[in-house]
Amino acid sequence: MPDLSAFSPEVRRLLAAGAVAGAYALFCGGIALREALRRRAVVRAAEALSQGAGEPVLVAYASQTGFAEELAGATAKALSDAGAPVTLRALSEITAADLTGRALFVVSTTGEGDAPDSARAFIRDVMKDGADLSALRYGVLALGDSSYAHYCAFGRTLDAWLAHAGAQALFDRVEVDDGDPAALRHWQGMLSALTGVTDAPDWSRPAYGRWTLAERELLNPGSPGGEAWRVRLTPPDGATWAAGDILEVGPRNDPALPHREYSIASLPADGGVELIVRLTARADGQPGLGSGWLCRFAEVGGPIDARVRTNKSFHAPDPARPLILIGSGTGLAGLRAHLKARIAAGAKRNWLLFGERTAAHDYFLRDEIEGWVASGALERLDLAFSRDQAERIYVQHRLRAAADTLRQWVSDGAAIYVCGSLEGMSREVHVALLEVLGAETLERLVDEGRYRRDVY
Repeated sequence: MPDLSAFSPEVRRLLAAGAVAGAYALFCGGIALREALRRRAVVRAAEALSQGAGEPVLVAYASQTGFAEELAGATAKALSDAGAPVTLRALSEITAADLTGRALFVVSTTGEGDAPDSARAFIRDVMKDGADLSALRYGVLALGDSSYAHYCAFGRTLDAWLAHAGAQALFDRVEVDDGDPAALRHWQGMLSALTGVTDAPDWSRPAYGRWTLAERELLNPGSPGGEAWRVRLTPPDGATWAAGDILEVGPRNDPALPHREYSIASLPADGGVELIVRLTARADGQPGLGSGWLCRFAEVGGPIDARVRTNKSFHAPDPARPLILIGSGTGLAGLRAHLKARIAAGAKRNWLLFGERTAAHDYFLRDEIEGWVASGALERLDLAFSRDQAERIYVQHRLRAAADTLRQWVSDGAAIYVCGSLEGMSREVHVALLEVLGAETLERLVDEGRYRRDVY
């Protein structure tokens, strides 16, 4: 290093200034290089997410602290890993033209019910009255903290605006209270239902209790469809649940242990949890991970790892309110629990619409259901067995045929609960309800908590 004392003070100042300028230039260059590398990585990640061959999905997020963005990234990766082409964007980058096809929104609420700062542009420029989003199917993951008065306020507002604009919900809004792992696993289950890929590891590991497989019974021998089993589990001490709740089961025949969710078909007074489980097949022909464990591999009398997940969005209405229950296949499980609870409460204004393949083989729990009709506990029963005639008939057709009665029940204050398949039955039922009741009435039922769905 040269001896600067030989130079005049002015030269030394110029040299020092040059050194500082050079260091600053190197610093700025380093930042620019790092930013260029970051942008390149973002582009590569976006390209990787968009490579799937299935139906595209937009994943949009509005985050205040970064948690919503993190979950949106995990959501996008799960969908991409399942083969769906995914576009991941901040909500501020979304325009009205982007809102077609399928979209998932992961949004947080900040302060006392405020939207994240990053959502302001979307609220100002896109969330306007008169928008037509009838070409959009969507889901909302709303993050919040129930210790605040306006819990999940922005997620709820966004969900309501989407529905008001004509968009169709793929499933009911999922709300996450302070990072609740069970709610996040429920969201992950909805993603599995969308993609048909059900063997992804859980994002968080459930804290299971030890239950006992008490019995199982094949409900549909000879059916043209897949086997359906009634599975009964004895709970550990202290376990309790309500009609509408979910049982999370941890299969033991795979080291990854992704959980499975099943609608509970019984009440605590019955002495155990009953499930109606469809035995599914994987791509290689082997039984599904969860259904195979419950219906094939677990020994009767042996242990089952499970836990109850409270599902407040599907809990019962006031017993004085008429109730319309709509479902198909194993969706009967969640409806059955509500019927049992209402019958125990003396509520008889109940209407069940149930669909399956054939009356001879797939009329699950027939004696019980017809006993309720005979006793007056079930005021109306409409059945749709799709394979029993040349023309396929499903529950949505029964709804349309009973349009006048449906409108009268709704006028009388009835609630409508739907349980069953996400992409098939529930979507077609929603369309039928729109046709019969109109968008304004259906939106009002949602706002009043009188239209609820447990779909998978």
